[in-house]
Amino acid sequence: MEEEKIVLTVSGRAQSTDQGENASFSITSLRALPSESFKTSTVWTEGILEFKGVSLSVVLDETGLSGGRLFATAANDYNVEISIPEPGSKYPIIAYELNGNPMSLREKGPLWIVFPYDHSKDYQLKTIYAESVWQLESLTFEE
Repeated sequence: MEEEKIVLTVSGRAQSTDQGENASFSITSLRALPSESFKTSTVWTEGILEFKGVSLSVVLDETGLSGGRLFATAANDYNVEISIPEPGSKYPIIAYELNGNPMSLREKGPLWIVFPYDHSKDYQLKTIYAESVWQLESLTFEE
């Protein structure tokens, strides 16, 4: 059986051992985690879209990794520091579906950090837009 492609790598310090470690996720392993979905418009697309994915806080909790600062890196090497969500926070999500379908690289996938932009003015800020990384490949904790 062919091994599933890794679509997301999370690097940081293991809370249990204080050693540097990595955690890897395939689309299947992300889908196995509790999912969130919402409809919203974005400044990069037209119309109302439905996103489905897993909360960033759930992914980080699943890894058991931590650090002082968190950086997200995209396939095009875009790299930005993002806010570490409170434990149990629903948003942002790491979306793996757009309108019920997997996202191709051309459609900003296969993973996209998204917020429910239409739900609150708090999600309509330049800092939030900067954290909305599409073609997400890795999350890295740094001290």
